[in-house]
Amino acid sequence: MKALVWFTQDLRIRDNVSLSLACQENEQVQAVYCIDPRQFETTNYGFKRTEKFRAKFLLETLTELRLSLEKINIPLEVIFEKPEVALPNLVSQHQIDRVYKMTEWTSEEQTILRQIKQKTKVQWVENYDQFLFHPEDIPYQNWAQIPEVFTEFRKKTEQLARVRQPIAAPQMPSENYSEPQNKIPSLTDLGFEDFETHPNSAVPFKGGELQALNRLEDYFFITQNLARYKQTRNGLIGADYSSKLSLWLANGSISARTIYEAVRKFERTIVKNEDTYWLIFELIWRDYFKYISLKHQNKIFHLGGILNRPYHWNQNKHKFKLWTEGKTPEPFVNANMIELRETGFMSNRGRQNVASFWAKQWQEDWHIAAAYFESMLIDYDVHSNYGNWIYNAGVGNDPRDRMFNIKRQADMYDPQQAFQKLWL
Repeated sequence: MKALVWFTQDLRIRDNVSLSLACQENEQVQAVYCIDPRQFETTNYGFKRTEKFRAKFLLETLTELRLSLEKINIPLEVIFEKPEVALPNLVSQHQIDRVYKMTEWTSEEQTILRQIKQKTKVQWVENYDQFLFHPEDIPYQNWAQIPEVFTEFRKKTEQLARVRQPIAAPQMPSENYSEPQNKIPSLTDLGFEDFETHPNSAVPFKGGELQALNRLEDYFFITQNLARYKQTRNGLIGADYSSKLSLWLANGSISARTIYEAVRKFERTIVKNEDTYWLIFELIWRDYFKYISLKHQNKIFHLGGILNRPYHWNQNKHKFKLWTEGKTPEPFVNANMIELRETGFMSNRGRQNVASFWAKQWQEDWHIAAAYFESMLIDYDVHSNYGNWIYNAGVGNDPRDRMFNIKRQADMYDPQQAFQKLWL
């Protein structure tokens, strides 16, 4: 049997269920990643759907993935084409019997998958490979039972579910390998000019699975910053106030299970404390937003969110320009928005504040801001991004529907104004 592994948001060879199953169950295995040109088109709001920061990180990741797959004798085709065009052609050309892929349930991905299935006659093998807690292992019989409050989900899941062991990278015989026919596109091919990382960037990192594993090793075992994680995670300046593993988690070049296993190893060999637990706590938040997305489907994209709240949202283009350019009346908001524009990253503390300011203080349409985050963030994840935006806009899973006092937040987290001075 001939298999095709269709990589999407699982750009790794370690702890990759699709890749592992394909190698176990077939005589021949090939791999493909489609760079969809639609991701680089200009939105109705006037900015690209994916900006240069995540584009560059993706190309670095794919370059490393191709080399890693070559070492286990699997060729990776990187095709700059719509998947519904590229996949059927590849399946036909190579007489593929089975296609393995990670399950994605958001509407755009489902529409594309349906179109491909209509054009191909192959066996599809899909799996939920983006969670910490696999859907089969959580203590809920169906998505409808997922609670609307995170704490309830966390406590029950921590008590009754287990995290599956990561699986090793597979290996195919050398005769499986053939030279890929396509070059990996350059930034220029995607419509961008090349650029250097900003000297003040909190994320001076490159894309790729090995880069992710190096960061894990450094943050956990070399500097032992994990032992202080809860105390420093609300920082604003530099690479080490938080793990920054969200960069690689977002495109799946590291799995949540791999991070979890490393935390447990750290707890066994170095120290176990509230700080080490807090990184697991954040991984559970990530899972929770995925489960809320599974439960509510497209409602996470609706203006009224999962609560169907009929707020009136403004759509002031001038205010959007002020917000994105860092020219609002709030210096703390401005510093964070300039950091995002210049680096493709913003701290968690910054994201909470700029979102609260936009949606609660100015009462501007959170859709536009969420789309802007999608464009700019290197670590954009559809479920976390929209989950957080509906949460901050008061149409999601925040039972308190709070609004941040921006000046108080700035005094607490940037008391010497070092962060503001860095960017303003």
